Amino acid sequence: MNVLWVYAHPEPRSLNGALRDEGLHTLKELGHDVRESDLYAMGWNPVVTAADYAHDPGGRLLVGKASEHAYRSGTLSEDVRAELEKLAWADAVVLQFPLWWLGPPAILKGWVDRVFVQGFAYGVKDGDGRPLRYGDGKLTGKRAMVVTTVGARAAGFGARGIHGEAEQVLFGIQHGTFFYTGMEVVPPVLIYGAHHLSADEYSGAGAELRRRLRELPDAEPIPFRRERSGDYDDDLALRPDVVPGDTGLAVHRS
Repeated sequence: MNVLWVYAHPEPRSLNGALRDEGLHTLKELGHDVRESDLYAMGWNPVVTAADYAHDPGGRLLVGKASEHAYRSGTLSEDVRAELEKLAWADAVVLQFPLWWLGPPAILKGWVDRVFVQGFAYGVKDGDGRPLRYGDGKLTGKRAMVVTTVGARAAGFGARGIHGEAEQVLFGIQHGTFFYTGMEVVPPVLIYGAHHLSADEYSGAGAELRRRLRELPDAEPIPFRRERSGDYDDDLALRPDVVPGDTGLAVHRS
């Protein structure tokens, strides 16, 4: 497989840095081709501006329209084009980050904002003009996985945890970014208690990461419901006869 590893942590000597090194080494040992985007080391600019699209600053910036025009005309900024090429090349994408304020660092969100342009990652339509999203789209056939460290203990992200269930905390990334663009989403690798991991616990975390990377090509993806599964009405709400009475994010898993 071609694997793109997108890494977002400012300190290479951190737990995340050690796990990143472990992950890249494992993938190469397994025979995969690997490219990395180390966003802090790259000095990645996370801010969308008109300059990304060679857009006339005197005109109103409509980000979706401008990004699609730039994508199709080859006028995206050089840094965005380079990342888009990596994303197109990849069979699988790993996003690695520390969970800060129940989300990824701003630099990683900005990578998605700038690289997942309209016409490539979204705003894609079929021959009848219907949008391809939530299980369909140009990124269909690719796999995606989150690797994240969490300062809190696992119980705090459990079914009754104060922080919310971990996979629901990650719903925006896994469902609203990966699955929306058509990718199969492999369950995340979650490392808890990151601020006070013992040597033995780190050894276990490294072993778990290696195991999950070995399984990456064939792991069963999270069974999110496709938009075109017939489960949703024209307003993109679940039909009343699908898990009737149930609500919440879990209803979008089949």
